[in-house]
Amino acid sequence: MKLKLPHFTKNFYFLTGAFFIIWLLFVDSNDVVSQIKLKAKVSELEGQKEYYQKNIEELSGLYELRENNIDFIEKYAREKYLMKKESEDIFVIVEK
Repeated sequence: MKLKLPHFTKNFYFLTGAFFIIWLLFVDSNDVVSQIKLKAKVSELEGQKEYYQKNIEELSGLYELRENNIDFIEKYAREKYLMKKESEDIFVIVEK
């Protein structure tokens, strides 16, 4: 018993079109799998963008506070750089 193909499958234009579609879907550098991976990467990067934008907003608030508040500057310098006045002693407690 012979498998009988429809007549249009022997057409040159049909074969060329089918080859072109298969080429675009699986072989080309912009194939379906690559596009899916790129969309996943874009959504991941957008999530990171939101995270960093929130951090920028928080830090800009601290920047404004730092520029205008002398007490904050003094507290930050004491904690971060272990600065002190001449009449003070500093005790650093290191927790394990």
